Amino acid sequence: MRSLLRPVMRPALLAVLAAAMTALPGWARATDLLQAWQAAEQHERELAVARAAHAAADPQRRQADALWRPQLGVVASAGWGHGESDMRGAQFSAPGMGTSSGVDFGTSVTSGTATRVALQASQPLYHPERRAQQQQLSLQADMGDLQWQAAQQAAMLRTSERYLTLAVAQQQLAVLDGQLDAVNKAATEAQDRFDIGAAPITAVHEAHAQRAQLQAKRLAAQAELDIQRRALADATGLPEAGLQARLPSSALPPTQALALWQEQAAAANPGIRLQQLAADLARAEADKHRASAAPRLDLVAQAEQQRLSGHGDYGSGARNRQTNALLGVQLTVPLYTGGWRSAKEEESLARYNEAQAQLDATRETVARQVHAAWLGLQAGTEQVRALQQALIAGDARQDATRTGYEVGQRTLLDLLHADNDRAATELALAQARSQLLLHRLQLAQLAGRLDAAALAQASQALAP
Repeated sequence: MRSLLRPVMRPALLAVLAAAMTALPGWARATDLLQAWQAAEQHERELAVARAAHAAADPQRRQADALWRPQLGVVASAGWGHGESDMRGAQFSAPGMGTSSGVDFGTSVTSGTATRVALQASQPLYHPERRAQQQQLSLQADMGDLQWQAAQQAAMLRTSERYLTLAVAQQQLAVLDGQLDAVNKAATEAQDRFDIGAAPITAVHEAHAQRAQLQAKRLAAQAELDIQRRALADATGLPEAGLQARLPSSALPPTQALALWQEQAAAANPGIRLQQLAADLARAEADKHRASAAPRLDLVAQAEQQRLSGHGDYGSGARNRQTNALLGVQLTVPLYTGGWRSAKEEESLARYNEAQAQLDATRETVARQVHAAWLGLQAGTEQVRALQQALIAGDARQDATRTGYEVGQRTLLDLLHADNDRAATELALAQARSQLLLHRLQLAQLAGRLDAAALAQASQALAP
């Protein structure tokens, strides 16, 4: 029995242990950027709104297809009816009765029951206005797909920003904790030196003042960390207590030339493509109201039966029944609409010109955004290199200042300044690396290339 239960109990035991370890701060495992996006993809509220809007794209395509399919309908009516007919000079013939000319016929139903049943079918043969409607529905469906793609890429960038902002907030708190530890040790050492008469009381006061300042900064940094962790937890649905982000550490591969980024953005940027579809939609609206789009030709079929029965002038059992059937073509040509069609066409053309102007403006805006992100990437790369050198120099300065303080050539204030400068450089380097990665992702979004593969590549640059 023990051998049968062991395989079942072991995974459960491991799961319990893993959950307990994750709940401990020291055992919290860092969340990967790609994992954060995969969670946000299913949980983020803004993306859920875009997903719901995208659900209308497929019905719009089905509507476009249905516009050129046959339409079939049944019309049925019943109510009170009145009918009279008078026919004069008719010819009448019947078996055994010969033929009579100049015959008069009359029917009358002055109060009766009228019913009508008709089966109608139509198939458009030539209908420019309907073809423009079909094009508009297809364009709207394409816009829905493109808006969904743009929403996904925007959500990826938002998730990356939240993730990296959390990583920087964690680093800021860690740097402040390191500074506090160093100040506490310095304060203790200054107090000890003062007690034996080897240091002035000002060193003790400087250490206490520095500690108070750092404690205030740490409170603000802790609040900022809690805010950023909550923001990422709300977007991803991941447990807030276990969220740990990682900072970028390694450099990404060199980026391509600016001209190539501009070319890719001009061809695939979601904003440009959406505005181009908006211009095409406005053009189709104008085509729908052209004078040449007014006539239409339909193949029609109809079968109808009408009945009227009740009391009449010629008897109490009067009844009329009429059956009609039709199969043919129907031409409809509007002759005058009061100027509505021409005014609507002018309005649509004005909307088209507006959409074209907006398209040109969008192209210029995207080109500037690509240029700015690319320049930020270039400048950020140099900034990271400079800060790396500054951090090395700061370590050397910190060691030299500490040695000088120990031998009496530097004051405690000099040591505290060296510690602060080194900490500020470390935090600036973390921010610069995060911003550099964001510039890379922004370029990918502007070029319409931000996807899970791009996030996976960005995750490889994060510290283990």
